[in-house]
Parts: sequence; C-alpha cells; structure tokens
Amino acid sequence: MNGLKRLTPQQSRKVNALVKKSCCNYDNGNCLLLDDGETCVCPQLISYSLLCKWFRAAVLPDDRELQAELYQREDLRRCTVCGAAFASSSNSVKYCPDCRKRITRKQAAERMRKRRSHVTR
Repeated sequence: MNGLKRLTPQQSRKVNALVKKSCCNYDNGNCLLLDDGETCVCPQLISYSLLCKWFRAAVLPDDRELQAELYQREDLRRCTVCGAAFASSSNSVKYCPDCRKRITRKQAAERMRKRRSHVTR
C-alpha cells in the first residue's frame, strides 16, 4: 500500500461500523492492542484513513464489497440493471446481489410459464 488510504465520509462510516461489530480488539471505543495500562482510543474510529494493520488484515476481509471498494477499484463490476458497483469473484456475474434476487425470480417465473404453456392435455 502506498501511503495511507484516505476514506470518504461514507466509507469511514462503514469502516467504523465494521470495527464496532467485528474487531476483537475493540472495547467500548478503546483499542486493546494499544492498551499499556491506561485506555487508548481506537485510532481507526477517529481517523479518515486506514491506520490499523489489524483492521486491514483481519477485519476488512469480512466485508468483501468494502474491501474491493477501498483496494481493488478495477475489480468492481457494474450492475447491468441499476448500475451499482459490486465486488465479483467471477467474470460471468452481471447483476448486483439486490438485483440478482429479483432477476432470478423473474427468469424462473418466465421459464415455468413457458414450460406450462407447452403441456398438452
């Protein structure tokens, strides 16, 4: 990583929520790793940068979309329906997770409708 990764306010809110939810070193706003007898505020919560090595290595991989947004700009795909950016591990994915559910249901309904129309009695 070249220097510190700067975060937008929206990314910072996502990072802070992820720290509070998933970081094992987070304790009521304090960082247990930096605790040397007296409490120390978690630096990741008060910064607009990715400072904490533990967060980058252990916590950030829990949220693949945020990780892709922060580090792998070229790996983000665009949904063909809504245009939203999303992380993808496959080249054949066309839809974001929200649209994928809707499109899959619609395609299944159309497939079954077509199948039922060919039934002879």
